[in-house]
Amino acid sequence: MRTRPLLLPLTTAALAAVSSLAFAMPASSTTHSNSSVAAPPRSGDARAFGPAASTSVAPGGNFDLSVWELQEPVGSPGSPTTIPSSRLQGAGGFQDSYFYTDTRDGAMTFWAPEKGVTTPNSNYARSELREMNRDGSPANWSLAGSHRLNATLRVVSVTSNVCVGQIHLGTGGSSTKPLVELYYRANGDIVLGTEDSPAGGQTTHAVGHVAIGKTWSYTIGVSGGHTVDLTVNGSTTHYAIPSSFNGYRQYFKAGSYNQSSSSSTTKGARVAFYGLEVSHS
Repeated sequence: MRTRPLLLPLTTAALAAVSSLAFAMPASSTTHSNSSVAAPPRSGDARAFGPAASTSVAPGGNFDLSVWELQEPVGSPGSPTTIPSSRLQGAGGFQDSYFYTDTRDGAMTFWAPEKGVTTPNSNYARSELREMNRDGSPANWSLAGSHRLNATLRVVSVTSNVCVGQIHLGTGGSSTKPLVELYYRANGDIVLGTEDSPAGGQTTHAVGHVAIGKTWSYTIGVSGGHTVDLTVNGSTTHYAIPSSFNGYRQYFKAGSYNQSSSSSTTKGARVAFYGLEVSHS
């Protein structure tokens, strides 16, 4: 299947971190992957360049959403609305005010206000994709092997703090915690939170700084069953996975998981994605 390269206004190191991103579906290989790309703007600029994405289609017209479902900050208390992959796919796929194509540059955009419906285990609203398998079942992979979530994005606005990528615990125990969360803070700091144990407690690590509105990239990976590998704009750090997580399976999440709450429906976190890929081998 024909693919087209992603052109990024980033440093050579940053480009290498996202060099695997490509348009449409990847060719068949021993590695299962899902790749989606829209053209990023110049740093701090809303104009598209390079292989431009369409600004007149739903996100599913520019991105391969066949292995994602969407959770939105609406619905009934404790039960946010979930949009299945089958409704997200294609140029005429689902979009609304919380999940839409930016008409200026084709970015897949997520909006999570401070006031919104939350899950039973969180006080914060989200507009966020949850990884699925191609047969429609929830992704639920073991720590063994190699697993990667690649993204190119910019945080358009944020009140205080937003989570833009996660490895979340699946089956294997009673915990509903994430293994890792990648945060972007209003001052431009990028921070990784690693969970201390399935029972809770999180250690934070400063991993970068990007001004609000600027384009950046990340890769969150697991290798060898024991290590989280994080790359932000070409700089890689590694974090040991505590043995207490060994019995758990995992899945990826990406989008705008706001980390502040209030009675406001106009304050919140808006995040624009220009590339998104998951791979497993």
